[in-house]
Amino acid sequence: MARRRDRGGASGGDEGLFTGAAPRPLADRLRPRTLDQVVGQEHLLKPDGPIGRMVATRRLASMILWGPPGCGKTTIARLLAQSTDLHFEPLSAVFSGVADLRRVFEAARERRTAGQGTLLFIDEIHRFNRAQQDGFLPYVEDGTVTLVGATTENPSFELNAALLSRAQVFVLNRLDDGALERLLQRAESEEGRPLPLDPDARAALKAMADGDGRFCLNLCEELFALPPGADLDTTALTATVQRRAPLYDKAQEGHYNLISALHKSLRGSDTDAALYWLARMLAGGEDPRYIARRLTRFAVEDIGLADPNALVQATAAWDAYERLGSPEGELAIAQLVVYLGTAPKSNAAYVAYKAAMRAARETGSLMPPKHILNAPTRLMKDIGYGAGYAYDHDTEEGFSGQDYFPEGMGRREFYRPVERGFEREIRKRLDYWARLRVKRNSEH
Repeated sequence: MARRRDRGGASGGDEGLFTGAAPRPLADRLRPRTLDQVVGQEHLLKPDGPIGRMVATRRLASMILWGPPGCGKTTIARLLAQSTDLHFEPLSAVFSGVADLRRVFEAARERRTAGQGTLLFIDEIHRFNRAQQDGFLPYVEDGTVTLVGATTENPSFELNAALLSRAQVFVLNRLDDGALERLLQRAESEEGRPLPLDPDARAALKAMADGDGRFCLNLCEELFALPPGADLDTTALTATVQRRAPLYDKAQEGHYNLISALHKSLRGSDTDAALYWLARMLAGGEDPRYIARRLTRFAVEDIGLADPNALVQATAAWDAYERLGSPEGELAIAQLVVYLGTAPKSNAAYVAYKAAMRAARETGSLMPPKHILNAPTRLMKDIGYGAGYAYDHDTEEGFSGQDYFPEGMGRREFYRPVERGFEREIRKRLDYWARLRVKRNSEH
């Protein structure tokens, strides 16, 4: 049979003799036929949205669609070709190589000569290596193809800067509760009957989908296959269908997003939010040792001497996990999160360290003042090493007030404790020594 083409020249694939009778998954049957049927991405597709405006003028720019699984990236690309009379050429970066790209570009060049453009859709575009990505550039620049790439990974990390400069990046949303509800209603309309769920189970089903529209419809298909008369509550639903695994890649952006959320929740003293992000990371399979390491860093960076015990608690929790292992040891990490979240916060020591490092780079190799240098040889004594050193313990207050900075540098104040937690006491000590220093200097 002849190859069927959808409206706009998009290739629909070969029609076999019995294709029409073959069963089609619910998600495929409910695939949107027009852009206004796509749910959850109105910010891009509405008439005054960036992609909507392109479609209205029938002039597409190359673009990268960045979003989680099941949010409609492939569907949008197919409908863009249909809406602008471009030939739709799909490739998967997982299964394609240089030979496939060369074939596609040659066909696109011939098609262009005949008056038709090509929308090259590359799924999982971040899977192509840097050299392959560079190979797109001349064909994108001269208009041989309009490139639409789809990725679940942050393009800033995964795609060449040269490619990003030639393509607009559009961020697709994870499907929210309202968008998933519209999918459920479409599924019920397609099947001609309601899902066998009570209201709480219906809400639980959407939570199980975790923003993935395709997975949501696959769950619906499982439920429609149940014997008639079933009416499931949340417990029965959980026993009937499989919950979607949390979207979390320990080596990619999800890893960095969640540890950032945990760190900033702790810095903001929102202990409950911090516990939630800890749970999300553990549920996603994150190594608890990595979390313990980051929490130890937090103890010194964001609490410091406002609560000196924070570092002790951090190392103790880390050690407890090493001794207990999972899952018991994870309770020690949760306890640490509570401690850090409720502790007074100060980054004064962290700021002081960075300021001291800047000063060290600026001043190069200035020598310490001679009075604080040891003089193990006669020559060193003769040239003044150790001369005039005041032994602090010999003074009444245990403080000599001498200057320990390099000569000519002048005193610098790096550490400025805050008026929180234990640093209040440290502030009192520093102020006391500052007064004594002024007194000693005035005496000399």
